[in-house]
Order: sequence, then C-alpha cells, then structure tokens
Amino acid sequence: MKITLDLSKLVEDGKLTAEEAERLKALASQETGSLGVNILIGFGVISIAAGAVALLPSAATVIAVGILLFMLGLAVVLNKVTQWAVFGQICLVTGALMFAGGVIGEMEGSVASMLIVTAALAAASLAARSSLLAALAVIALSATLGARTGYSHAMYSLAIFEPTLTIVLFAALALLAYWGSLRLKADDERLAVIVARTSILLVNFGFWVGSLWGDPLFLLRGFKDHNPAEMMRSIVIPDYVFSSGWALALIGAALWAVTVNRRWLVNIAAAFGAIHFYTQWFERLGATPFSVLLAGVLMLVIAYGLWMFNRRMASA
Repeated sequence: MKITLDLSKLVEDGKLTAEEAERLKALASQETGSLGVNILIGFGVISIAAGAVALLPSAATVIAVGILLFMLGLAVVLNKVTQWAVFGQICLVTGALMFAGGVIGEMEGSVASMLIVTAALAAASLAARSSLLAALAVIALSATLGARTGYSHAMYSLAIFEPTLTIVLFAALALLAYWGSLRLKADDERLAVIVARTSILLVNFGFWVGSLWGDPLFLLRGFKDHNPAEMMRSIVIPDYVFSSGWALALIGAALWAVTVNRRWLVNIAAAFGAIHFYTQWFERLGATPFSVLLAGVLMLVIAYGLWMFNRRMASA
C-alpha cells in the first residue's frame, strides 16, 4: 500500500529524524524514476503494437507475431535474464497487445472476441506483472457491455450503453480486487489495486452516463424485438435514480477512504463529485454568467468544508 507523508513536517514535529527522512527521500526518488521509465515504456509499447497491427497484412499474422513476441518475453522473464529484463517486459506487453488487436480484428469486435481478449490480457498481466495490461483487461471487459470511446476533430466521446450493468459488474470487481489486494504479496497486490481502481473509474462513468440519460436496459430487454430509438423513449431506470445514487456512493466512498487512509480514492471521489455537481448544475440551470458564478461560490464553500474536516481529522 502506498501512502503520502510530509517528511519536512514530520522532522519539524520530531516524529522522524533527519537521517530517516533522507533515507525515505532516496527510496522515493528511485520509485519516481521507475515510474517515469514505466510511463515512457507504456506509451512506446502501445504505439508499436498499434502500428504493427495496422501494417501487418492480416489479423492472423498479427496474432502469430504477437504470440511469438509474448513467448520470447516470457522466456526472458522466466529465466531471470537480468540484463534483458526490460526487453523481456517490452516483448511481453507488445505481444499481448498485438494478440488482442489481432483477435478483435479477426472476430470483428464481437462479444466473444472481447471475452477472449479480457482473459488473455489478464493472464499476460500476471505473467508480465504489468499494471498496463491489468488495466486494459478491465477495459476490455467493459467493451463486452458496449463501452467505447471515440475521437473526432477537437472532440472526445464516451459511450456506456449499459449503465446499470456497468455499475453492478465493476463495483463487484472493484470490491473483489480490493479484498484480494489485502491478502496478496506486493507485486500481485499492485495488480489487484490497479484492477480495483480501473473498475472504480468505470463505475463512475456508468453513473455519469446514467445520470444524464437514464437506462433503457438494452441488454436485458434485447435488441432483436425492439428498435433502439424507441427503447430510448421508454427509459426503465430514470436519470434521477443515477444522480441520487451517484451522490450517495461518492460521499460513502470518500468517508470510507478517509478512515482507512486511501488517498487515491479520496481524490477520485472529489474529482467525480465535482464532475457530478457541475454536470447536474448546468443541465438544470444552463451555462449563464449567474449560474457559473454561483456554481463557483458553492464549490469554494464545499472545498472549505472539506478543508476544515481534514484539519479536524488530522488533529484528532
């Protein structure tokens, strides 16, 4: 578990010696450097895999090359060839991503293909100890419910077609992953935490979309006997249910996170709390100068209340 400490303050208060603080700083700098390298490797690997998928002549070729790269990387990792460790990790991740892209292309993005990709990425993340692959496995699972993103000129889009199922499924996965993280060794704990965090993001996206449009329950009602356009006019779960539930979930998550010192969850609850507030505020009042001014004032009042709460918790 990672925590945040103010070393200068702890030294000033006499709770930590200067030598201990310097030792912790040295350890932190190593972790920060490792994080920077991993981020660069992650972006590079995704670019390589995407380019290779586009350039190779067929999906079957992409799958075959992906499997070969993955096996090469796995051999390096299993044999613990230290001088080639980074190369092995790159081969593992690139191979897994190429295999996933090939399967999706070969099966034309079907639900079955996304389930295969989810299982493959999950297994690869364990073999490679890769947080990137663990997160992508969760995202691939969300695609089985129709979740997707898009981009056109100067505009990004997010689609969640099954808000209710997304919330239920990924809330359960987040709880299961968190429970597992408390019982696993450090490397496996890190992967479980990534799965839990990615699932929490998807839960919030489900609430966000549901709070705007409600949920016609496409999957449960079936597409074959219904016209999607007509189904959107007969919402089963109204938007106010998601709005209320999201607010309660965010408050509950924030309070729990404070008590167990889960800083990431506190920040996420605060971020999505602000998104929820502004979304509902401007949906109801519109973006007028007065509504913008009043929204800013209310947000500062809430921030002040949270600051006072944190001070009381720190002095308790």
